[in-house]
Formats: sequence, C-alpha cells, structure tokens
Amino acid sequence: MHSNHLLLEEPIRMASILQPSKPSFFPAMTKIVGTLGPKSRSVEVISSCLKAGMSVARFDFSWGDPQFHQGSLENLKTAIKGTKKLCAVMLDTVGPELQVVNKSKHPISLQADSFVVLTPDQQREATSDQLPINFSDLSKAVKTGDTIFIGQYLFTGKETTSVWLEVKEVKGEDVVCLIKNSATLDESLYTLHVSQIPIDLPTLTDKDKEVISTWGVQNNVDFLSLSSTRSAEDVRRAREYLSELGNLKETQIFAKIENVEGLKHFDEILQEADGIILARGNLGIDLPAEKVFLFQKAAVYKCNMAGKPAVVTRVVDSMTDNLRPTRAEATDVANAVLDGCDAILLGAETLRGLYPVETISVVGKICAEAEKVYNQDLYFKRAVKYVGEPMTYLEAITSSAVRAAIKVKASVIICFTSSGRAARLIAKYRPTMPVISVVIPQIKSNQIRWTVSGAFQGQGKGGGGRFGRRNLLST
Repeated sequence: MHSNHLLLEEPIRMASILQPSKPSFFPAMTKIVGTLGPKSRSVEVISSCLKAGMSVARFDFSWGDPQFHQGSLENLKTAIKGTKKLCAVMLDTVGPELQVVNKSKHPISLQADSFVVLTPDQQREATSDQLPINFSDLSKAVKTGDTIFIGQYLFTGKETTSVWLEVKEVKGEDVVCLIKNSATLDESLYTLHVSQIPIDLPTLTDKDKEVISTWGVQNNVDFLSLSSTRSAEDVRRAREYLSELGNLKETQIFAKIENVEGLKHFDEILQEADGIILARGNLGIDLPAEKVFLFQKAAVYKCNMAGKPAVVTRVVDSMTDNLRPTRAEATDVANAVLDGCDAILLGAETLRGLYPVETISVVGKICAEAEKVYNQDLYFKRAVKYVGEPMTYLEAITSSAVRAAIKVKASVIICFTSSGRAARLIAKYRPTMPVISVVIPQIKSNQIRWTVSGAFQGQGKGGGGRFGRRNLLST
C-alpha cells in the first residue's frame, strides 16, 4: 500500500464543527447505491430516496423473482419522472452462493455446544439437528477444524440471528458441526459461508445468465454487479456474455470482491473490471477482523490510481432497525470517503430496513462533511505522480482541466464525450465541482445506412447514465 499521508485538510477549527451545514444543490459527490426491496419499492419511498441522494438503484436477484423486481423498476421510472432526479440501474447477480434450505419456514433454534449436520439432501426437513443446503460438494471442500458461518441474507450483525460452526467430522456427503453460539434462524433465506475455502461453482451461474438475458436486456441495465468475482477470467467471461446480448455492450461490470480468492487476484481483476465493490460482509468473515481495514485502504488506493470506482458496502448495519447510526458507523462512512471510496452501497438498510430514506440522508450528510475536509490538492499531486511522464494525451488534457477548474473556482466541469472515457478520466482527478458529461454520438455511414454509437443508451429508460467516479453525472 502506498499511502503515507492522511487525505485530510488541516487545520480543522473546532468552532466550525458546531456550525450547521449549509444545504447545497449537490448534497454529496460520493454516490449512494440503494437496494430496492419490500420496504423501499413504492413510488413514494423511491421518490424520497432519490431526493435524499440515491443515484443508483440496485436490484438483488439473490431473492425475489423478476416480476417483483420489474414492479420495483417501473416504480423507479415513475419516481425519476416525478422528481427529475437521475438514477442508474444495477443488476446484482446471485453467483456461487451457498444457502440453507428451510422449506417449512419455521424458526430453527440452535444451541451452543450442540451438534448440527449440514446435508445436501434438500428433501430433509430443516431442524435443530440438521440443515439441508443447496451444495452437494461441501463434504469434499471442508476438513475438520474449518469455520462455517450461517447468517440471514444481508446479515445485520446480530449474533442472535447468525451462527458460527466448527467442522468436527465429515460423514459421506454430510458435514457434522459443533455450534459455537446459540442462535435462532427465523427467516426462510440464510446464506452459508465457509472461511477461506474455494467453492467449485461458476461465478456466472445459469440462473444469472437467464436473468441477465431476459430482465437485464429488457431493461437495458447500466451496471452488472458480478458477485463473488474470483479472477480476471470471471470478468472477461461476463463481458463476453454481455457482448453476445447486443444492447448490453456498454453495461459496466463492477467486480464484487467478497472472498480470499478475489483478494489474491485483485490487481488482475481491477484491470478487467469497470469498477470494484468491496463486499465487506463476506470479506469480514473470510479475513481476520483486524485485517479488513488494511484490505479496504489498499484496494481503494489501487482503484483511485487506476481511475476506477471503488464501492464500499456494510457501513451502517444498525440503521436497519434504528433511526441513527452508531458513532463507529458514522466514523466508518467518513473514513471510507477519506480513504477515497467513490460510492457507498446500502443493502439491508434500504431493502428491508425500517428507515430507508433516513439512512440515505444520513449517509449522504456524512459523505458531504468528509468531502469538505478531503485534501484534494494532495490527492491530485499523488495521482499525477502515479501516472508519471510522459502522460497520454487524454490524461494530460483531463488532469489540466481539473487543475484549471479548481484554480478559477469553476462551478461545474462540462465534458463533451462520445464514449464517456474523457469524463471518467476527469473524475479520476477528483475535481471539487460536479462533472457533467454531454454525450456526442458518433455517426457513421457506409452510403447505404447510418449507424449511431456512443455512451448514450439508458437515457429515459429509468437509467441515468453511469458514474465514472464519485462526481460524474450524465445528461
């Protein structure tokens, strides 16, 4: 990691902390990704979320059918028209996710120091003694002493609804585990995570491909969030698949890093992907707790220097049930911005949380405060130094544009682009003002027919353009 200086402007006057923040047209440069679900899918709530600062709507296909998500998306389109706020669409794949199958949906009580059997036989009933799972090769993947975590999907951090297991014995296809803490599994969908054990399942599953080729194509999605990305090849395969589908050629692929395999291959994944999502929920299980911050800082720095968006997840879990974040969570959001992250992704907090609008509002306010003291000058010098000389023509133009805009205190930077590349490079240098990209389509003719190309798809379809870095908008 190459980060010697704190990206914080000094000195901060204590008196300024007590002064109320002034409202601004752009509440925060840092983007907020909100996951739409049961508590946040009505036109009214989505409209409030957009006004509060949500600029990307995430549709998570780990639960809910395409019809449910289509209904949410139609409501999003209505809300966009009503509020005149742009919002991009992100499709989140299921990926190689291991799940506990509880067909009866009855609560399952697990007692510490007791034993439970994980079985691939999904016909068995889920009880306190046995839990059927959707993966037949678990017995081949684990060994005695391995740690397994079972938690509610979009886990909120409550120990009463999640359980740690230790593998004690492998009996044929069954895995016998010791329960480390008492817990009650009281929902139908629980995910299972084996610490630092490779799972031999494809990253882009058949179910994912079906959703992308139908729902994704139909709605011309802006982003594909590729769950459990483990190698650059995963990203390449996903891009090839999108290219085959025609109208998703310009859909950006954000690689979601959530296990040790993804961490090991991070540099090569970053080269292939359009952006990175640091899925701290699963990463926090795969890594020792004291190592998570190191990965975040190193990964965000690498994304910054590559000029690709870094998205951080799992920052205000407690707001799923509470109106205010904890002090630690509020500090965590600010530190993520000071580290250089470009977007905050909200999961359970907006999907099924009690306060989706308040969560977006609070996170936006914290981001805005952190941005005010962000040391842009130090960052700019570091980014220019990292690129080195000779610079490419485009790097030289975009970095100079940012420097000039800051020196003359410009209100906004307007970038004319056909691919969006110039706008993304401008945003790489983190100007203190918004970047508005005006897309000029490229028109070609072979004397028989005209073709138009350029990064303009998705406009007026509930999309709203893509974000190149944290202050890139599309018009």
